[in-house]
Order: sequence, then C-alpha cells, then structure tokens
Amino acid sequence: MLPIGLLTEMLSFIPYRQTQYKIYAGRKTSGYIEGSITISGYPKNQKTFARISGYCEQFDIHSPNVTVYESLLYSAWLRLSPEVDHATRKMFIEEVMELVELNSLREALVGFPGENGLSTEQRKRLTIAVELVANPSIIFMDEPTSGLDARAAAIVMRTVRNTVDTGRTVVCTIHQPSIDIFDAFDELLLLKLGGEQIYANPIGDQCFDLIEYFAAIQGVPKIKDGYNPATWMLEVTSAGSETNLKVNFTDVYNNSELNRRNKQLIQQLSAPSQDSKDLHFDAQYSQTFMAQCVACLWKQHLSYWRNTSYTAVRLLFTIMTALLFGLIFWDVGLKRKKEQDLFNAIGSMYAAVTFIGVVNGASVQPIVAIERTVFYRERAAGMYSALPYSLAQVIIELLHILVQALVYGIIVYAMMGFEWTTSKVLWNLFFTYFSFLYYTYYGMMTMAITPNPHVAGILSTSFYAICCLSKHDLTLKLDNNDREYRYGGNGTIGCVRLHGPYMDWLLLNMETIWTHLRMVKGLKNL
Repeated sequence: MLPIGLLTEMLSFIPYRQTQYKIYAGRKTSGYIEGSITISGYPKNQKTFARISGYCEQFDIHSPNVTVYESLLYSAWLRLSPEVDHATRKMFIEEVMELVELNSLREALVGFPGENGLSTEQRKRLTIAVELVANPSIIFMDEPTSGLDARAAAIVMRTVRNTVDTGRTVVCTIHQPSIDIFDAFDELLLLKLGGEQIYANPIGDQCFDLIEYFAAIQGVPKIKDGYNPATWMLEVTSAGSETNLKVNFTDVYNNSELNRRNKQLIQQLSAPSQDSKDLHFDAQYSQTFMAQCVACLWKQHLSYWRNTSYTAVRLLFTIMTALLFGLIFWDVGLKRKKEQDLFNAIGSMYAAVTFIGVVNGASVQPIVAIERTVFYRERAAGMYSALPYSLAQVIIELLHILVQALVYGIIVYAMMGFEWTTSKVLWNLFFTYFSFLYYTYYGMMTMAITPNPHVAGILSTSFYAICCLSKHDLTLKLDNNDREYRYGGNGTIGCVRLHGPYMDWLLLNMETIWTHLRMVKGLKNL
C-alpha cells in the first residue's frame, strides 16, 4: 500500500529490509517469491512497471566519462516517450536539474567514486535526477543517505523532499536515520527479523503518532526528551527488548486497530475502480531498436573520446611498439639469401601483429568491466535491450582500431623493409586491422562471460597460449624437413606452418616470400 505523493520510509534489520524492498521494486532476481503485488488493483507486470518506476541504488553507478547533463540527456532519451520532442525533453531535463540542485554541475564529469569527479553527495543527487528525467510515478531509493555526513545527508533529503512535492511517491530504506532525516518522512513501514510487520502508519508531526503507538504498549519505556525517535523505536522493538518485555510486537500490531484499518484500505485499493483500466504499453522499451542503437553509440563515443588513459595511451603504446619491432627486425624483408631469412620475415610479422593484438585484448577488459555494471542498472530500468548496447560497444572500436592499424602497420611495414606495392601494403593493413579487431573483440567476450577482469585475464591468457602452441595438419607436404606449405594459387603462398611450439598459421600474400619458397626443394616445379 503506497499512497501517492508521500515519502514512505522502510526500516528493518538487514538483510530482510533489502530483500523485501527489492521485491517491491522488481529488482530481486534470485530465490523464490510468493504472494502478489497489485498496481491500482491490477496484477503487477514488471516490464510495464519498469516504465513507470525509478530505482536509485545504494551504490551510485554511472558512466565515469560523461558529464552530468549528458547522463540526464541519455536517460531521458531512452526512457521518455517517443512523442516527446527534443526541445521538450531538454526543457524537462532543465527542470529536473533545478529540482535536485545540479545546475552548477551540468558540465562536470561524473568520474570514479572516491577518485575524481563528483563527490558522494553529488553522485546521490545525480542518481535521483537520472531516475526523475524518466518521469516516473514512484521512485524507490535504497539508502539515499548512506556514507554521507550530516550536511550532505541533509542536502540529499532536501532533494528527496522536493521530489515528493512534485506529486510522486518515494519509498526509501534508511539505516539509523538522524532525527532531522526521520522527521522528513510521511509514513513508516517497520519490519522485524523475519520480515514481519511491526508498524505501518503515518509518522505524524514530530513523530507524534509513532511515539504514541509504541508508548501505549505495556512495559515499553518512555522516550527521553530530545532523544531520536528512530533510535528509540529500534531499541524498544529489538529482539532483546521483546524478550525482556515478554512482548511480541508482531502480535501487538496484528491485533491492533491500526492493522484492521490498513487491511480495510488494502481491500479497497486491491479492487480496480470502475473507470480505470490496466496500464499497458505496446512495446517493452520506450524507443525503437534503431533509436536505442544510436543512443548507445552516442554514449560510447563520448566515453571513448574522453577516456584518454585508454585511447591515447593505447595509440602511444602502439607507436612505441611499432618502432621497437621495426628496430628489432630492421630490413628483414630485404634479406633473401637464405631459407632462414624467409622464416625470419614470417616470424617477425607474426610476432608484431600478435603482440599488439594480445595487448588490445587485455587493455579493453577493464573498460568493459566498468561499463558492465552501468549496463546492468540501465537494462533493469528498461532503457534498452542487450543487443543495441553490444552493437554500440563493438562498432565504436572499429574506427579507433583502424587508426591504430594504419599507424602500426605503416611503421612496421616500412622499417621491416617489405616491398612498397599497393596490393602488398593493403593486404598487410587488411590482416593487421582484422587481427587487432579479433583480439579486441575476444577480450570483450571473455569479460562478458566472466565475473571480473581477473578471471577474464586468466581465460584469455590460456586461450592465447593454446593458439600459439596448437598444431594443424596440412594436406600438402613438399619436403622432408618437417616443413609444410599450402599453395594459395596465382603465384602466392597462402600459409606456412612449421611443426613446433613457436608458430601458428600465417596468412601471406607477398611475391617476396614466394621468391624464397621457389628455392625450396620440391616447390620449384609448381
């Protein structure tokens, strides 16, 4: 029973409060849930309920490389109705920013908690604003004052109170609230160990109704002058107090007039009114699939562009590595006197491409891990499906890796001394580009199927080792020196395989390599 336009507080003993709170909000995904929840007399449908509700998690989860305004714009873009035009959307965002007092922080980067960007209190207000721009009818707030000092908690609660004054219902869980915070609430739902109700009623002016109810129970000590009513209430209803007083507060509530009034009200609200109808949306998400893709790609672009510790450092590392490999294998492509020169050229290309590829796969995993927690929150809020998010994450890497492959491929190719013909250069860049993509996407995949970057790193490292040590059987054996070749046709060698733990398949298309291979016994007559 959640009245409209009221600030309702839920107090209990952890973890029962958290469990029941998540069940109400539809965020409990494990365990077995019994009972029923109705919305205006109709059975609750979570997909529909997610469109009209907001959920502010205790740990404020946001993308670190976007600004406050961009975070709100992104949420409004994906959660407001498609009928809302861009101008109206921006106007609504401005109203929300003024409501939660974020105007002065509109261009500030969110940053990482405890490191840079917004403070804890500012992140709390941003979390509330991100949900408010979706224009929900009810908002659930999990520990909105957790980890805040008295001043910061007062600012957040002022924001919460402003939200309630707009006509929305707000449900909060609070752990040991101060007297000022507790007095800001309109109603209280108090649960004991096991999730049983002890009190469900308005608190009253200066907590008068709450104090009057518990003070009327025989044996309960009176509250001292100036004492926090919330602390007093939790003390007198604790398990130890029940044992000393020989009172079961659940039985007291079940037999009270307050409980009978609440049951009558629940029965009235459980039946839909004659002029009402069940809330229904034609689609699960507010925006179309294409709009979801565009919005997700827009956010990924901003995140990558501002994440210089990933993009710029990766490019700088690529240039340094290219120069290093170029110096190590200087003019290796011009050395054609011995058969070993051929394999040195092949090995240099393999090592150059594989090294950067493995680094790409490892460096992208922390980036995916950071955004994955944001993805869980946004998907649960009904902002988009998994596919648009995944596509945006894949597409945004295409351009960045293209620049990386061009820079790396040209430097390495030039310093290794391979022939400068259009076809050879383009083939080299082609395989370099798609090799980098392959390793990067593999790093993303391992992060997606594992719980954390550490496990993803172990899995990907094992895969790289298996790839490098794996052996493949070829149908064409051209000499007796344990070497195998596959003829690619049109005067090229498609791939070369040396038996042993140090070389995998290499795709080549170079006439210089073909020239050396023609000197190998058994190959010159092809």
